[in-house]
Amino acid sequence: MNHQLVDVNTAQSFLPKVSVVIPFYNSEADLPDLLSCLLLQTYPKEQVEYLLVDNNSSDHTLSILQKTAGDSPIAIRPLSENNIQSSYAARNTGIKAATGEIIAFTDADCRPQCQWLNTLIQPFINSEVVIVAGEIVALPGTSLLEKFAAQQETLSQKHTLAHKFCPYGQTANLAIRHHTFTKSGLFRPYLTTGGDADICWRILNANLGKLEFVTDAIVKHRNRVTTKELASQWRRYGRSNRYLHELHGIELTREIKTKEYIYILLRWLLKEVPTISINNIIGQASFQDLLSTPLGLFTSRERSLGQRKAKLPENAKIIESL
Repeated sequence: MNHQLVDVNTAQSFLPKVSVVIPFYNSEADLPDLLSCLLLQTYPKEQVEYLLVDNNSSDHTLSILQKTAGDSPIAIRPLSENNIQSSYAARNTGIKAATGEIIAFTDADCRPQCQWLNTLIQPFINSEVVIVAGEIVALPGTSLLEKFAAQQETLSQKHTLAHKFCPYGQTANLAIRHHTFTKSGLFRPYLTTGGDADICWRILNANLGKLEFVTDAIVKHRNRVTTKELASQWRRYGRSNRYLHELHGIELTREIKTKEYIYILLRWLLKEVPTISINNIIGQASFQDLLSTPLGLFTSRERSLGQRKAKLPENAKIIESL
């Protein structure tokens, strides 16, 4: 019992300096809600700096960031990355300017909950831990596509942490020890997708330390609203598969053949639709349950298209140094 008390007290006193790096691109609409979330963080304000990196926005993002920095009760440092159009290049700019022992990452369209930093940082009390991933959950949505994605837990870290090649965390909710970058290198600045997996795999495969997952370090993220946005999301996942295949040799995602599409759709029409329709009438199923199969086929097709058409740019192999 006394041992447990010591552990709790030790955890409460473990408050390293944290640098939160957030890339921005034409994000003025997201800024008010995001900044509100940062202001509500329960981690001691004097122990956190927020490095908000504008990535050559064409709207008022940078000017809003600069104005906010002057008026804010928290330490906001607006930065710019105008040379390379990539969120990973922007993150590198933030890492280079960071003074914290721990670098935490999230995105402009994310909503970190008030205990986010407190819970995300605690596993670093173990010196062997170099990467910590928190959970990503969906913001409440009203559209069919948002409800479908929430039901599928599309954004959850559970999927990436279960990757059969090697686990990784998404930068929407991730923290890495600062000194780790001196050995692993930074993000690949010219990579446009897949950089989250790449940085984690380089760190873990070099045996620089362990990865931990904290389910109650929560960041909320909105799901896609339109089919165009959904298609773009899943094509990006496909491109990521292709890039990581070329960089790390992972297996490509198997594409569903035309005959399989036809079989799955026929099974859906003849078996699932009648059953789900009856369950819907008696209140045991929802409309998004009815469309789960065709939407799943749609996202699989888009991912396959992204994977098939992607070609890794030669400069994406470059790893920047700290």
